[in-house]
Amino acid sequence: MSERATYILPRDKGAAPLDFVIAVMAFLAALALGASLVADRAAQGWQSGLSDRITVQIMPPEAGDARAGLETETKAALALLNAAPGIAHATLLSDAEINALVEPWIGKDGAVSGIPLPRLIDASVTPGAQIDAAALAAQLKQAAPHATLDDHRRWIARLKGLADAVRWSAYAILLLIAGATAAAVSFATRAGLDAHHEMVALLHQMGALPGFIARAVEWHYFISALFAAALGTLFAALFFLGASGLEIFGLEAVPFLPPLSLKWTEIPWLAAVPAATALIAWATARISVLSVVKAIY
Repeated sequence: MSERATYILPRDKGAAPLDFVIAVMAFLAALALGASLVADRAAQGWQSGLSDRITVQIMPPEAGDARAGLETETKAALALLNAAPGIAHATLLSDAEINALVEPWIGKDGAVSGIPLPRLIDASVTPGAQIDAAALAAQLKQAAPHATLDDHRRWIARLKGLADAVRWSAYAILLLIAGATAAAVSFATRAGLDAHHEMVALLHQMGALPGFIARAVEWHYFISALFAAALGTLFAALFFLGASGLEIFGLEAVPFLPPLSLKWTEIPWLAAVPAATALIAWATARISVLSVVKAIY
């Protein structure tokens, strides 16, 4: 009986606009879900890349022979860091590496020749070791007065906060889209029952229970929403997959931001969008039909 009930009511003329709305909602929901995955992956990458490293910056002295003083302080800082407990090794960054770091700010053609760039020392922390950053910074000040230490904890906290904000914003968008989808399906369901009022009344007079009439509607919206949401999710998946190939068209990635593309292992997560959309449509249609039919009869 359930299979026949699915096709009792004819397909409404307004079903195509509803399918389009559901497809757009699913597209936006998949984008929001993908953004949360990108933000989570970026936060993990930032944390793993900075949590076990410290950076020492040595500015050129303003008085005397700046170059000689910079070299002297750099050697002293390197010797101190390599001898410090908990530091695996410390390496001085070359001029090419420093230029690569400032390139996102000033571009490839930025003029840096003649500018007294500071010396940067990249130090790796021994896994599991606890570094007293304040004490190490004080020792560096004695060995190299123009040296400053950055243990990246402040940046990690800010980047984690940014990623959390993006992730929770995506979840809020998903909730709003779910509510909008439920509202659209509820409106369409009630409009369809009103359009087929005579047929619903005939079914009731023939002894059809509210549950039977609900099954005649709910599976229709379940299947329609599933296919429409799958189409919208497919376009979102293509967007994320195509974002990794923008360089082909001469579009470079935005500096300091993670790539917008998803990995192949993350794409299956988008399948949750059409599944959730179909369940929302099914539940909304059933609740709407039962409430309307029971109110009439």
